[in-house]
Amino acid sequence: MTPIDDHPRRYALANELHARPFPKIAAPARAVYLALRASGDAARRDRALDHAHLVALLTRFGATPPPIEATHWSGQIGTYHLKWESHTEFVTYMVTLSGKSQRSFDARDFEVFPEDWLATAPGQRIASAHLRIDIEPDKNRMADQIDQWFESESLAVSEVLEGALVIASDFRLDTAGHTRFAVFPDAQTGANRIGRVVQRLCEIETYKTMSMLGLVQARKTHLEMAKIEGELAALIDLMTAPDTVGEADALADLLALSAQIEKLVTKSSFRFGATGAYEAIVTQRIEVLQEARFLGRQTFGEFMLRRYDPAMRTVTSTNAQLASLAQRAARAADLLRTKVDVARQAQNQALLASMDRRADLQLQLQETVEGLSVVAISYYALNLLGYLTYPLVEPLGLSKGLAMAGLTPFVVLAVWLGLRRMRKAVH
Repeated sequence: MTPIDDHPRRYALANELHARPFPKIAAPARAVYLALRASGDAARRDRALDHAHLVALLTRFGATPPPIEATHWSGQIGTYHLKWESHTEFVTYMVTLSGKSQRSFDARDFEVFPEDWLATAPGQRIASAHLRIDIEPDKNRMADQIDQWFESESLAVSEVLEGALVIASDFRLDTAGHTRFAVFPDAQTGANRIGRVVQRLCEIETYKTMSMLGLVQARKTHLEMAKIEGELAALIDLMTAPDTVGEADALADLLALSAQIEKLVTKSSFRFGATGAYEAIVTQRIEVLQEARFLGRQTFGEFMLRRYDPAMRTVTSTNAQLASLAQRAARAADLLRTKVDVARQAQNQALLASMDRRADLQLQLQETVEGLSVVAISYYALNLLGYLTYPLVEPLGLSKGLAMAGLTPFVVLAVWLGLRRMRKAVH
């Protein structure tokens, strides 16, 4: 084959599809799961701190840590198997322990995470799960165990993957703060399939909790929107008032209100968008389990429909209301700006009319002044002509007054014609 240059990212992109393999879990076993989220803007956290925290755990067990740019790691830590993943807003640790514990959901299973190591975590626990994987062929005994372990009011039980496994949980936090899951595979179900189901249950718990952060943001946003909507309604009432006093101030207030809305949109857009993505993952993870009803109990999908979906609809509704509020504020600002512009145009027209009247008065005054100017110029011109013509008319026996009287009409006419011609030239 003719040599060809590969894209520098080609192999990395191809391997990304295989970078996060499912764990292999053979029944009976237990699994403990922990998801940590940094406080504040977790999407922009310092991921080097996550890596350092992982290295601190692996060093205790003599395991080789991954490079700092790694986003996942899987391997043995002593007699346990650890799977670590770094996500957009959180990191997850899942440790698999083989065999049964002496007690069901024994809290000592979490001792694989040392207390001092947990105390130095660069984040807070957003989700943790305790899973028990056991083979129980008798469905009635299985049902009795499930009833003992979980709260009946919120219990969800399903047969999944065409009856290969039974999963159960009440999605409540136990005294140690963990969500419990029971997984009952049949004897023919392989470790790969069990591992996929366990991984999906942990993802359902994590993404469910992460998406519920959107509900917290929605409630805070709703309170702020209620205040803004009241102020917006007051400003719109001002727009419909017959008087136009204070409309410029109202426009400034409305623009300030629009800035508050945009700030609210900016503050909540990421969380609402992430909530939608997390909700889609939860729904997809439940769908791929191919649930079937177990002894008349509610399924995971039914539990989510009754408890989880209303919260997600609240987030969606709040996001839509916020977008509508921003549009209403923008329309109100446009209308008020138009009203202010029309009022200003009317004022400008009145001002122009006043200026026209003033110009007419100035023209009349100018014409009056021009008339006086003709008289004044004629007077001085006539005096000058008098001095010029008196020596000429004196031999004729004419008096100076008679000469001046004869010259007056001609001088006035000449001055008037000269000023008129000058004004035409200027115009």
